[in-house]
Amino acid sequence: MESSDLLGLLFVYGYVALLLIISEKILKKYPKFSRKFLHIMVGNVLFILPVFATREAMTFLAAAPFIFLTFLMSPYSPLKLKTRVSTSGHGLGLVYYAISWTVLAFFFFQEPWIIAVGIAAMSYGDGVASIMGERYGKTKYNIFGDNKSLEGSLSMFLVLILTLSVILYYYGQVINPLTIITVSLVATLLEGITPKGLDNLTACFGAVGAYLLNGFI
Repeated sequence: MESSDLLGLLFVYGYVALLLIISEKILKKYPKFSRKFLHIMVGNVLFILPVFATREAMTFLAAAPFIFLTFLMSPYSPLKLKTRVSTSGHGLGLVYYAISWTVLAFFFFQEPWIIAVGIAAMSYGDGVASIMGERYGKTKYNIFGDNKSLEGSLSMFLVLILTLSVILYYYGQVINPLTIITVSLVATLLEGITPKGLDNLTACFGAVGAYLLNGFI
């Protein structure tokens, strides 16, 4: 393992530990907001990705362990924990989040901006959609079992347009407005029709798929 991998692991675990402290200690009186705060802010790990030197460190030491850690803190955990970060909302949402990051890290380590596109869709996009939908959502719809709102979906679409532009700029990639709009739209549509927290898989991989397809057009 190279020294930059150790630095990357230190950044990731230190940052997530800080978020958990804030979420569980400072925001514990607001469980729904606390979960969404964690969901959105964890997405900032996408700015740490360039620190890693090897695929193995990013995939199996930084991303994959969170699959097991988040499961142990979920309502389905065999452990009797008083505090569970996923109890508010979909119980396995953060587990799916970790799975998505792990898969992307393995396949796109050499192209971290692609990983970042997927993380942005399931963190910033999905998280903002939930917050705005719960607070301002008046136009409800339910396609496959989950209540969503047009206001939440519109918020996700607009936030993704902004954040994807920032991310691609950060990684020195071409900022193509049509590509950004297409990726944002695909991720938003998939989030809107996907139930039971599975949007952390569908919106993430859908955004990446749309980004890759636009690269061939």
